[in-house]
Amino acid sequence: MTGTGIWRAGNLPAETSSFIGRSGEVADLAALLPRVRMVTLAGAGGVGKTRLALRAATTAGRESAAAFPDGVWFAELSALRDPALLGLELVRVLGLVDRSVRPATEVLAEALADKRLLLVLDSCEHLVPACAELVPELLRTAPGLHLLATSRQPLGIPAERRIEVAPLPADGLESEAAHLFQARAHRGHGEPSPAVPPPRGAGAVAEIVRRLEGIPLAIELAAARLRAGDLTTGELAERLGARFEPLALDDRGSSAYSHVPRHQALRTAIGWSHELCAPPERLLWARLSVFAGGFDTRAAVRVCAGGPLAAERVAATLDALAAKSVIRREEPGDRYRMLDTVREYGAYWLCELGEEQDVRRRHRDHYLRLAQQADVEWMGPAQVAWHRLILAESANIRGALDFCLDGPDTRAALQLAGALWFHWYACGHAREGRHYLEEALARTASEADGPDPVRAKALWACALVALAQGDQPGASFLIAGFAAASDDSPGACAGVAHLKGVAGTLSGDQSAAAAELDSMPESALRQSGDYPAVWFMAKAARAFVHIHLGEQEAAVRVARELRAATAARGEVWCRAWADYMIAAASLTLGDTAAALAHARTALEGRRRLNDSLGSAMTVDLLAAAAAHPGPGRDGRRAARLLGAADRIWLTLGVVRLGMPELLAARTACETQAREAVGEAGFREAYAEGLALGPGDGVAYACGSGDLGGDLGGDECGDASGDANGDECGDEGLTTA
Repeated sequence: MTGTGIWRAGNLPAETSSFIGRSGEVADLAALLPRVRMVTLAGAGGVGKTRLALRAATTAGRESAAAFPDGVWFAELSALRDPALLGLELVRVLGLVDRSVRPATEVLAEALADKRLLLVLDSCEHLVPACAELVPELLRTAPGLHLLATSRQPLGIPAERRIEVAPLPADGLESEAAHLFQARAHRGHGEPSPAVPPPRGAGAVAEIVRRLEGIPLAIELAAARLRAGDLTTGELAERLGARFEPLALDDRGSSAYSHVPRHQALRTAIGWSHELCAPPERLLWARLSVFAGGFDTRAAVRVCAGGPLAAERVAATLDALAAKSVIRREEPGDRYRMLDTVREYGAYWLCELGEEQDVRRRHRDHYLRLAQQADVEWMGPAQVAWHRLILAESANIRGALDFCLDGPDTRAALQLAGALWFHWYACGHAREGRHYLEEALARTASEADGPDPVRAKALWACALVALAQGDQPGASFLIAGFAAASDDSPGACAGVAHLKGVAGTLSGDQSAAAAELDSMPESALRQSGDYPAVWFMAKAARAFVHIHLGEQEAAVRVARELRAATAARGEVWCRAWADYMIAAASLTLGDTAAALAHARTALEGRRRLNDSLGSAMTVDLLAAAAAHPGPGRDGRRAARLLGAADRIWLTLGVVRLGMPELLAARTACETQAREAVGEAGFREAYAEGLALGPGDGVAYACGSGDLGGDLGGDECGDASGDANGDECGDEGLTTA
């Protein structure tokens, strides 16, 4: 590990099928990657760029581990449509969870400055200008960064080493293309080695791969027909021999044709697969093209059913498309994916059917309903499940937001972005949330006139995000806008009081914060309206203010009230805040055992929701408990925890929210730890903690992470035996 060591291994996805051929190309590319800082694999869609990149990156990471001690990382960019989000997507992929308002380029440059890693940028062709702008800056500021890109066209930057990816050799039955065809055709049938020539039809196999010109995707689609059992190899070769040409790619000038595969053999294979599909399968193929990243059966039914495709037939039709390799099932779970080239063909036919706008509206409406349902149910027992589902659907949500912002119904963007406040604010996606919220608010500014519940909800969500980013001026502006757009309902009034109270406490004006929070109407919980979480968040904020006013008993009382209310609902996020407040007050009152128990329970809840801000604050608190004078004082553990907390705060980009009380508490903790172990001991232990990745730091804080055998505690658990949740899980802090 080098430098501060944010990363340990990387995030390369596992291969889901055997890798056939290209052994020489893999070896050459893997040997090149540690020596050349920017390599682009260029080639037509379906030629195998992504599989080659993944196999070579995996090999390089294994055989040249010393060159990439900070890991090998993979960023799939095919679903990213807004070039302005490229930097933010890389921040997310690398697990930086930065909440600040700094440019993403600056965040990446700072984080990567002392790292030695390989980053794979997959499917860059639709983001070439953005990549050409960002990549040179990253290469300049991060001397240990190496990049491997895949694209249908080169990025055109000076440092780029371009490698053209050719189809597989297809000259005869012993060719790599023939081996691939046999492996895919025999998959799941218990055949011996797929490289063994079939006793009959050998000539037909050779003819098939020759006609498909060795293009892996075309071969996979053709093999699926053979695997389905409805054609023999001879019939398959005869069908291909007809050279069915599905598209006459002429100069019709429609933009709908811009993404249709240009390679003759690939067009033939995809078009032929399309032709052999039953009409409902073709219709579903076209409609599924609106999804980005992946989809589940429920989403497919909601978005794609209608007309000749009955809702009750969608699941079976999905199975049929999966059997033909048009879509691929993701394991485990009920999710499917469609390769980009196949999706582009479906999108072409969706345009030809005249259904594109209608299906995209249905896609938008589905994810709007999903977000609104998650908003309503967020303060309940399904909270963690909603977090995971929204995270899994993030590419589709981006697609729905982009569709809203690009069309006439920008108000729907306000509704969708506002309903997802918890995803932006509580689960570590503040930057992305603020981008979409501000875009939607700006594009609907001309409609702002008097109370507007939809606009008010978006302003409230954006103000929350701004506060989480430590942007006090921006938050003040948004709070004023929220107050102007709100009606006088108890929920809205409570929302204004809560935001003003949080703004006050973050600025250090605890008395003003207390006055605002105490003005919250008592009916806010019973009549929360569009703001069902506000009462709970305001209670947490009030306990926080009590702590910083020195009113520890009052803080415990309010926090226990909050804890009971959240436990009754089976909720995790605000309950973790309640446990944090009880822990902080208990530590000040001298009850270190209670402080440790409640802080560990809080940290377990943080981990389950990817709440990196709450995790950073809780690790700080555990460090203070370890440094607290008394029989259980452990200065080395306190120093390690301070280092681990500082690492998490650095990934957030807003150190302790700039809050005077949090900064002062950190200074006091460091002073106590130095007194306990001395200067040299503190520096050594602090460096050990700082070298932990965020997830490892939280595991160590819980007591479930190994650091030289000195764990200093039990696993994260419940302070009172009634925690709603499992033990410390494997989600960690980073989406990577």
